[in-house]
Amino acid sequence: MTGVTEALRRQPRPTHALREEAHAVGRAARAACRGPGRERDLLVQSLKASGAAILAWLVAGVWMGDPMALMAPWVAVVLVQATVYSSLMQAARQFTAICAGALLASLALAVTGNTLGAVALSVPLLMLLANWPRFGDQGIYGATTALFTLATGAADVFAVGHRVGQAALGAVIGIAVNAFVLPPIHLRDVRENLAALAREAGDVLHIVAGDLRDGEWDAQGWSHASARLELRLDALRSARGWSRESLRLTAAPRRAVRRLPASIPPEQDDERWSRVTGHIRALTRTLAVAADDGRAPAPPARPALDAYADLLQLIGDACHAESDRLLTADGAVRPDDHAESAMRELRGQLQDGLREHAGQGGDGTTVLGSLLLQAENLWSETVPTGRHG
Repeated sequence: MTGVTEALRRQPRPTHALREEAHAVGRAARAACRGPGRERDLLVQSLKASGAAILAWLVAGVWMGDPMALMAPWVAVVLVQATVYSSLMQAARQFTAICAGALLASLALAVTGNTLGAVALSVPLLMLLANWPRFGDQGIYGATTALFTLATGAADVFAVGHRVGQAALGAVIGIAVNAFVLPPIHLRDVRENLAALAREAGDVLHIVAGDLRDGEWDAQGWSHASARLELRLDALRSARGWSRESLRLTAAPRRAVRRLPASIPPEQDDERWSRVTGHIRALTRTLAVAADDGRAPAPPARPALDAYADLLQLIGDACHAESDRLLTADGAVRPDDHAESAMRELRGQLQDGLREHAGQGGDGTTVLGSLLLQAENLWSETVPTGRHG
């Protein structure tokens, strides 16, 4: 009972959680005001969705005099999607679902003669239809449209045609607003995620280097850090997919008016940092095996570990330098002669240590050889002169 009480005490209080949320909102607001970025993109898309809904309401409710002008703004606000291409795809799926919902509700009411029977007949079928993969996440609009249609009590051919027309109007307005008012282009996301991946790769290497110097073999911590790199790599791949989709149907018009944002790093960089992530994962696994007292082989001697920690520190510095370069205007990769010479010296020390271990028949020869191979692989992928020299 005491343990439960202590656990409850350690949980954040509601006021603390609210404070943290308020700080997060404040940081996002400042970032949106400060300059271009993900926060400003979200702000723009939110305002565009609101504007599309207002415009659809004006057209349907004010100019056309529809007393039930609900369907048009509802569809318009949903169709301001992250990309113009996804808006079109979602519009086709949603419009099909709405048509199916309105028609099936009208047919069910004609068959059963009462609203409850029509709901019982149509909604289960439409919910099954909503799970059809072709509809994606838009299938649910078939069931909701049927409920709206039956709730109003008007499910004749005229009412169904009216709702379908309202949906079409909202779809046109939503797609038009998304396509012609600051169409979303997700090129910054690739550069930001790539820079974050390089930064976090450097952080992991610095953590490992510091632990090796201090003699703290935190195998579990290294494994978790490597897993976080994998998640960052997945985020990069997702951002790359969004960038490709956001240029579909919009690249040519934006180039015509010279409004296309700066180019993004080539896809070869994604592959290169994927290899870096794999090398770091292999390195941490090798160290985890060496850290296990019950397994062989044993870790290398202290002088070799210190030199290896210095080498990982240099490679981590190179990762951080590339992260900074990716966020600059030109993103150019410049050689680092000092790092290259330092790396050569440390590599020579490690190779001497490897020969010494082998000559003495030491158990650490296998581990040191594997670690040195991973360091060589990392260096060739991350250091400019190692790639272009």
